[in-house]
Amino acid sequence: MGRALPFLIVLVVTLYALIDCLSSERGDIRGLPRPVWVLVILLVPVVGPVAWFFAGRPVSLEQRAGVVAGGRPRKKVTAPDDDPDFLRGIDTAQSRKDAELLRRWEEDLKRREDDNPGA
Repeated sequence: MGRALPFLIVLVVTLYALIDCLSSERGDIRGLPRPVWVLVILLVPVVGPVAWFFAGRPVSLEQRAGVVAGGRPRKKVTAPDDDPDFLRGIDTAQSRKDAELLRRWEEDLKRREDDNPGA
């Protein structure tokens, strides 16, 4: 069993790397195309899977939040109430019409109260 343990560890890591490579989205794989990664994982016993985990595996969500592979900053997705463009767009013609309608309702209510002071 002692002699087989290193072989089993290499086999398990290789299978895990192969399955991870094959199940990753095509656009998320870094470095090389998927068929080349499969060949590297299968043909280079220990180095292939290790290379996949460090250089080919898709970037985690935590890493994506900062910088994408290649050094380009990634555009951060924000909620609508945090998006400056969305907040600027709220003050539209419709919201101005709504404000004008509310102002007229308030004037009408005040006029009615003035016309019927004892009611």
